[in-house]
Amino acid sequence: MPISPPISANFRQIAFWARTRVTHAFSVRFCLLAVCIWLTCQAVSIAQTEKEKADPWKPMLTKELREKWNNTNFGGEGKIEWKENEVLLDFGFPMTGLNFTGEFPTDGFEIEMEANRLDGSDFLCGLTFPVGKGFCSYIGGGWGGTLVGLSCVDYNDAANNSTTQFFDFQNKKWYKFRVRVDAKNITCWIDDKEICKQEREGHEFQVRSEVNASRPMGIAVYQSRVSVRNLRYRVLEDDEKAGK
Repeated sequence: MPISPPISANFRQIAFWARTRVTHAFSVRFCLLAVCIWLTCQAVSIAQTEKEKADPWKPMLTKELREKWNNTNFGGEGKIEWKENEVLLDFGFPMTGLNFTGEFPTDGFEIEMEANRLDGSDFLCGLTFPVGKGFCSYIGGGWGGTLVGLSCVDYNDAANNSTTQFFDFQNKKWYKFRVRVDAKNITCWIDDKEICKQEREGHEFQVRSEVNASRPMGIAVYQSRVSVRNLRYRVLEDDEKAGK
């Protein structure tokens, strides 16, 4: 293509040449813009992937996710007060809670939260979560304030199965509760100390009827005023999912 019109060209030829040059220039600029947008998207995607690799934990009490939480309709529930990455669950008769309506894995995950029983004498952690097609609750401080375990395993609640443990919870003190659900076990910790491990094979998992409304994922407290913060989860790596 000539860079300038021929000297002998008439007006129509000159107009055609000019239009061709403009169209070509526009096409080149459009292609460059498209390449720049694609490269930017790739960079953002890579950065997001690297960020997730660096910190796989997903916070659940952020302002952005607040609309994904519902006050659990237990009947007789107390007031709920939201703060930044923290929520205060007041006395209920008997329970107060929240259940999560957003996306959440059904298997191969860890979830953890910190809880502080400001007043009361029963469970400060009633964390309900999926176990494949079933559900289970991690109870911390139940049956008068000290019992820890999973409700339910083969229809037996935390006071009546092999996960039953006892822990001396103090009021006005923060405790971290963590649960891992992998292909082989449900494992629970308090303050990074393993409390119980329940094998999954050959067992069924349910929740007590009182907390059915917490499914598929929710938190509840029993006749206590409890502050919950730093609730978050992560998807397990492939070897972790297998229970290795």
